[in-house]
Amino acid sequence: MPVVLYHNPRCRTSRTALALLQKRGIEPQIVEYLKTPPSVAELTRILKLLKLSPRALLRPKEAKEAGLTKPGLSDNQIIAGMVKHPIAIERPIALNGGRAALGRPAEKVLTVL
Repeated sequence: MPVVLYHNPRCRTSRTALALLQKRGIEPQIVEYLKTPPSVAELTRILKLLKLSPRALLRPKEAKEAGLTKPGLSDNQIIAGMVKHPIAIERPIALNGGRAALGRPAEKVLTVL
């Protein structure tokens, strides 16, 4: 199973994570999640692999603009909102088999190797 990188080419950290993988000879399967957002099921699976709550995977500014920081929202509502507004998802995210890492800092993507 190839390494999968949820990637935003406009993000410096995401580009750095990709370069780190490539430097190690790994050409990950790139998912430009802004063009192809994960499904609710896929995002739920990613969150479980990351061992994070949906709120922990939100980009603060973008989440606020999308209305995803309201205190009363359930995890399911936040996940649905992230699918609808993928810009609110923190990036990059690397997956490899049953492992996942949020690349903040970018070097953390190497932990899935």
